[in-house]
Amino acid sequence: MTEIGMIDITDKPFVQREAEAEGIIKLDPSTINLIKNRKIEKGDVINTAKIAAIQAVKKTPDILPLCHPIKITSMNFSHIIEFDKLIISVTVKGLEQTGVEMEALTGVAAGLLTVWDMTKQYEKDETGNYPNTAINSIQVKYKIKQKK
Repeated sequence: MTEIGMIDITDKPFVQREAEAEGIIKLDPSTINLIKNRKIEKGDVINTAKIAAIQAVKKTPDILPLCHPIKITSMNFSHIIEFDKLIISVTVKGLEQTGVEMEALTGVAAGLLTVWDMTKQYEKDETGNYPNTAINSIQVKYKIKQKK
């Protein structure tokens, strides 16, 4: 059995790195309208999801046990609202020895989970379940490592 451990990056050079991740939450169109019109009882869904994404990016090594703690130099959150879904994108940059894609993915996941938490009362059916709500397609859109 292989031992669990962090990868040794001691001899890797510091280079500019960037990654973008994206994910989708499918919601009822009536819930999407509540988000657009800022009528969600818990408050502003988009700004709260952005704050959650920022916190998650900064806390990624605390959440994922084998990620290196790294210095993030930039983080961008964007979103697109469609008829029955919300798409969240997170772009992370750092001057580091290792990539930033896990931070971007963690930011997207936290943002989407925050949307679910803030809208769940509108998504429940008569049994208290979420038959149409789904988080899908969390993926890395791209990652870049600048050569020195």
